[in-house]
Amino acid sequence: MDAVRAADHDRYVSALYAPADRRDALFSLYAFNAEIAGVRDRIHEPLPGEVRLQWWRDVIAAEGEVTGNPLADALKAAISVHRLPKPAFDNMLEARIFDLYDDPMPSRTDLEGYCGETAAALIQLAAMVLDPLEAPRFAELAGRGGCAQAMTGLLLLLPLHRKRGQCFVPMDVLAAAGSSPEEFVKGDGGPGAQRVVAAMIALAREHLAAFEQGAQALPASLRPAFLPLALTRAYLDRMESHSPLDGVARLSALRRHWLLLRRASKGWPPL
Repeated sequence: MDAVRAADHDRYVSALYAPADRRDALFSLYAFNAEIAGVRDRIHEPLPGEVRLQWWRDVIAAEGEVTGNPLADALKAAISVHRLPKPAFDNMLEARIFDLYDDPMPSRTDLEGYCGETAAALIQLAAMVLDPLEAPRFAELAGRGGCAQAMTGLLLLLPLHRKRGQCFVPMDVLAAAGSSPEEFVKGDGGPGAQRVVAAMIALAREHLAAFEQGAQALPASLRPAFLPLALTRAYLDRMESHSPLDGVARLSALRRHWLLLRRASKGWPPL
């Protein structure tokens, strides 16, 4: 819980709206996600980073083995108790290898696949913890929501990614905007870069609109898994008026808590 509160406060607050007997499992999922998402920040060379991700693969694959690592043991317990599919974790770890390198994202399809294996998979796993009977009905909604959430997150992290030479923007999006990975990462934020950001915001909004269209059908039991999406539209609105090329777009703590509370109590309204 402390790890999630420090690394991913929006998901930390969302988990507090879950039933008490499900929170530990959610916190273990979210702490695991924060751990593997932050490998690049802690281990600056790709090969040691891949070794760390492989360690997690081995730990998750091992049956019933106590590791002595509190997070790993909590995650293994959650997987066992809630019968979570291990291939989803393997796919998540495979996707995170991309984070360790500076290669550009090849295409929009590749970006959507990356989002699907990371943020969308995390939503679906959380839904399985909360309500395993209802969760499969909303797998497609988790995919749309995960793409919207992950793309928004990548935009929020744009200043950090540009500083370290990373480009999560797909090559086809860059080409359509008249830019390139090198220019976008190292450029001065001119018209081409602004068009790239606008295209990425539009892509995130496309997935968000598809999510919101189906979100009104979400049962209350699954809301906490999808709750971080309550902030996505506000973040995108903020970035349209304050470009992420100029710095990290932020929402006040009060506004974030209000948006989460409103969706937790009332769900998503009909469009």
